[in-house]
Amino acid sequence: MYETVLLEKDGGVATVALNRPKVLNAFNMQLHEEILDALNEAATDDETRCIVLRGEGKGFSAGADLAEVVEGDDDPDGPDLGEYLRKTYSRLITRMVGIEKPIVAALHGPVYGAGLGLALASDLRLAAESAKFSVAFIKIGLIPDAGVTFFLPRVVGLGRAMRMSMLGEVLDAQEAHRVGLVNEVFPDEKLEEEASALAGRLAGLPTQALGRIKQTLHKSFENDLAAALEAEAVEQTLCGYTQDHKEGITAFFEKRDPTFTGR
Repeated sequence: MYETVLLEKDGGVATVALNRPKVLNAFNMQLHEEILDALNEAATDDETRCIVLRGEGKGFSAGADLAEVVEGDDDPDGPDLGEYLRKTYSRLITRMVGIEKPIVAALHGPVYGAGLGLALASDLRLAAESAKFSVAFIKIGLIPDAGVTFFLPRVVGLGRAMRMSMLGEVLDAQEAHRVGLVNEVFPDEKLEEEASALAGRLAGLPTQALGRIKQTLHKSFENDLAAALEAEAVEQTLCGYTQDHKEGITAFFEKRDPTFTGR
């Protein structure tokens, strides 16, 4: 179905893999369109309750395919990169955050530039020991994009985000874990297994509650306390009407483990 993306579904988990390994999964227009389509497929599939995002080959993603970005541009001043972003990463990152299912990023090798943006837009991040992280944009005279300016200071703090963005330094997996950029680090040969286990665990939890957690936490950065409290009240009302909530309450009183269905 796709040329630049692999999509697999198993046990409530959809795995979306970037599949341009010869160019370290650099993003061209085809990859943008296909990953967006694959994510939409996973988002709208009732059987899918968690999404894993990973890369084929030697790394997760080196970011944008710069050769394609400048190819065929006749403007002596270069391409309009802002317009390129509006058609590509802005759509993709917005969709990732809007998906009301958890997204787990399984990261290995280079996670550079816009590839880091995709990782940050995911909800949980697992790294292999081989993973290396860099904002990288400064090396070609650009500011961070693909949501990096939004997510990075929220994840690692303003000071660290400023340093990473201005210097383009590379963080290894252990340092990324130390500063909170990733949740856990595993040997490379264990990454797929650990990502699958985490995704399976998430797929067995109350899907609607997970989606509302995701949305409410994102909105919290833009809300004052009163708005945050009201958002909690609104979302809790909706969660309270779900079958999973009723199952959780029943299981609690029956002293057994709940069986959630995502409804």
